[in-house]
Amino acid sequence: MSTGIAISIILTLVLLFVFSIILAYTNTSESTIVPVIIGITGISILSGSSIATSKIKKRGIVNGMIIGGVYIFILYLISSMLSTQFSLNMYSIIMMVIGIIAGAIGGIVGVNLK
Repeated sequence: MSTGIAISIILTLVLLFVFSIILAYTNTSESTIVPVIIGITGISILSGSSIATSKIKKRGIVNGMIIGGVYIFILYLISSMLSTQFSLNMYSIIMMVIGIIAGAIGGIVGVNLK
């Protein structure tokens, strides 16, 4: 399970780096930041939970949801330590829901991979 979380975090960092380069060197609007971050988070959790549960081969939905939940918890723990203005808001709730749902879907996919 820790493999899935690590894969999710690494994939998130890589995709955010690519997105930051796109933002810096193109005329991409800053209004795209929040939707892209939500998408990157979902894709990363989906990928990490798929890979992790493909090795476990049981209880994919539960293990995937745990991976998504732990990932989001780590993300918010780091955010609260780095930002004095950290707060839970509607964006946070959306991220939590997407994280858990993406983890569950990834878990289902991972268990059913051959």
